[in-house]
Amino acid sequence: MDLSFGGLSAFPLTPADAEGRVDVEAVSRLVERLDAAQVDSIGLLGSTGSYAYLSREERLRTIKAAAETLQGRNRPLLVGVGALRTSDAVALAKDAEAGGADALLLAPVSYTPLTQEEVYHHFAAVAGATNLPLCVYNNPSTTHFSFSDELLVRLAYIPHIRAAKMPTVPDMAFSQELERLRPRLGEGFSIGYSGDWAASQAIMEGADCWYSVIGGLLPVPSLRLLRGAQAKDKAEVQRIEQYFQPLFSLFKELGSFRVVYAAANLLSLTHLQPPLPVMPLSVSDCARVEEALAKLAELDGLPPATP
Repeated sequence: MDLSFGGLSAFPLTPADAEGRVDVEAVSRLVERLDAAQVDSIGLLGSTGSYAYLSREERLRTIKAAAETLQGRNRPLLVGVGALRTSDAVALAKDAEAGGADALLLAPVSYTPLTQEEVYHHFAAVAGATNLPLCVYNNPSTTHFSFSDELLVRLAYIPHIRAAKMPTVPDMAFSQELERLRPRLGEGFSIGYSGDWAASQAIMEGADCWYSVIGGLLPVPSLRLLRGAQAKDKAEVQRIEQYFQPLFSLFKELGSFRVVYAAANLLSLTHLQPPLPVMPLSVSDCARVEEALAKLAELDGLPPATP
C-alpha cells in the first residue's frame, strides 16, 4: 500500500497489563475506531503506543492484530521500530514488514548519547533491512538527540527514507523551517510535525502531516481541525481549537501519555493503565481530564465521559 506520509497520522495507545502483555482485542477496537473515522494513516507503536515498554513478541502481536483489523482496507499502518541496539531495530523492522506494516517509524533510542554519524549508520541499517518506506522520528525531548539539517539531508538520500516527524518549532516558526529544509531534502520528502497544540499552525504553514496523539483517541474532531488547517481557514481553526484547548493544556502540564490513558479510561476504551514506572493520574487530575473531554464533546457530539 502506498503511504504518502500526509494528512492525519493517528497514534493510538497499546493497552497492556502490568506484565506487558498486550490486550490485542483493545488494540483492534482502537484501530477499528480510527479506520471508521477515515484517518489518513495509523501510527502504531509510537511513543503514545508504549513501544519502548514492550517486548519484541508483544510488539509483533500488536502489529498482527492491527493489520488483521485493517485487512483489505485502504488505511496505511505506520509502525514504530525503535530500539537501543541496531540489531534489535533491524529485527523489529523485519517483524513489522512480516506482520503487515506499510511503513516504519524510527527514533534514535539510546542510553549512551549518540553522535550524528552513529545515528546515520543506525538509520541506514534499519532502512536497508526491509522494502518499507521509513519515517525519521525526531523526538529530542524523549531521545535527547537532535537531528542536524546536514544529517536529515544525508538520510533523505538513503533509499526508503521518505519522511520526517519533527518536533514543534520554537516560536511556531514552521514556515521558516520548511523553507530551509524542503529544497535540501528533495521533492517528495514529507515533513510533518507532532505537538498536537501546534500542529494546525504547522499544517497551515505548509507541513505535510500531523502526527497526532489526540487523533489516536478522538479522530473525528481531530480530522475536523486538520481539514480546517489544510483549507487554511484560520477562523475555523481558531474556533475548533477553543474546544481542544483544555485538553492541550493538560497535555503540556501532565504529559500527553498520562492524559490520554486517563481519557481512554473515562471513555471506556480501555481500563488498563500506563506501564510502570509511569503512574496514572490522580483522581483530581482525572476529573480535570473529564472536564476537558466534556468541552471537546460540545464540538463533536461525543458521548459523555463516565468514571
